Amino acid sequence: MTAFDPTLAALSPLDGRYRKDIASLASFFSEAALFRYRAWVEIEYLIFLARTPSIPFVASLTTQQQGELRQRYRQFSDADATAIAAWDRRVNHDVKAVEYWLREQLAAQGLAAWQEAVHFALTSEDVNNLAYALLLREARDQVILPILSELHNTLREIAEREAATAMLARTHGQAATPTTFGKELAVFAARLKRSLDDLTALRLTGKLNGATGTYSAHVAAYPDVDWFSFSRAFIRALDLEPVLLTTQIEPHDTLAEMCDTLKRLNTILIDLCQDYWRYISDGYLVQAAQAGEVGSSTMPHKVNPIDFENAEGNLGLANALLEFFSRKLPVSRLQRDLSDSTVLRNIGVSFGHSLLAYQRVLRGIRKVAINHDRLEAELAAHPEVLAEAIQTILRRVGYPQPYEALKVLTRGRSLTLADIHAFIVSLALEPAVQAELLALTPAGYIGKAAELVHARTSVTHF
Repeated sequence: MTAFDPTLAALSPLDGRYRKDIASLASFFSEAALFRYRAWVEIEYLIFLARTPSIPFVASLTTQQQGELRQRYRQFSDADATAIAAWDRRVNHDVKAVEYWLREQLAAQGLAAWQEAVHFALTSEDVNNLAYALLLREARDQVILPILSELHNTLREIAEREAATAMLARTHGQAATPTTFGKELAVFAARLKRSLDDLTALRLTGKLNGATGTYSAHVAAYPDVDWFSFSRAFIRALDLEPVLLTTQIEPHDTLAEMCDTLKRLNTILIDLCQDYWRYISDGYLVQAAQAGEVGSSTMPHKVNPIDFENAEGNLGLANALLEFFSRKLPVSRLQRDLSDSTVLRNIGVSFGHSLLAYQRVLRGIRKVAINHDRLEAELAAHPEVLAEAIQTILRRVGYPQPYEALKVLTRGRSLTLADIHAFIVSLALEPAVQAELLALTPAGYIGKAAELVHARTSVTHF
């Protein structure tokens, strides 16, 4: 008998149907991961205290002792997480649980003399804000940025390959001045690159200043220590940006900035998904049928654009959460309330929906091919798009009211290229100008689209 798959009982599809797709994020956003990052902060803080001569009650640690301590979070195990969870159930305080677990580890390591230095003068938020900053930074750097870079590079490669592939454009859903498939993808690649650069450059902040942000406990114990410098140095040692002036909580402004940057990036990809969906619907792109896959329960012929639809839905879910996080997290009643705590525990959900969407966008792009015949046929079927070029050239040579003449000829009418040519021949024009107009074709009317793709300037950087 086949064993029951526990993912079938999961409340969230991220932990059920899509668990394998987003499993890489568990190392950053699971409860066990949060325990590990808190342990990281507590251990590094202890080591930092031991390195500070002006805090003599914390004895120095040898290089070996420091290395052994760091192994506690670098080789953090399921057993460690289970032990902390047991403490949490006992004391009903997850940060205090990490402290008690660490005290046990010190005793086991022969470092019981350092137990009272664990969590010295700290409030829980001193540990939590730094732990969340670390896990968010690492999730971004190790999971999110690599797949977004892959997606960006994929778009750029297609854009360059199809830079001159002429395609009928549509403004307001109507036939418009032709473009190229490559140029349209280059637009998305450039937009994505800008947001990707912003996300990469964003530095998260952290604070370490006590229960109401006044360093009161620190100063009470050691009034002569420069706690401002100590705080700055410790936070920078974690490669975070220090914030000295806070309430009990770090204000979450840079975390909100990260959410807003991801939301903007995701919105660009929603736009991309909708355009790909339409190109597939119009036959510009052809999807590869997957062996064994079913497109419809009743229509056997269908190959649905499910990857782009799945991505669009997940991006929307992610953005709803990201918008809420950026609106909620910077707000805290007076010097502290706990409403941010439960909210922060869900931030991984927005990363999960985002990651799933990025995977689906990539998969969808790689399953489609350009239908060049259809693109050429669509262009040939809409010679009226040359009206813009014709009236612009007529303006150049001084022909009276060319826009109005072309409007009468083309608006609301179905024309052939022969009709356009007959109109041109009927005009009193110099032979060279007439030849110039007769040489126009919808497929050739793409301006500098290809050059825009291949250029490497600040305007076209993508």
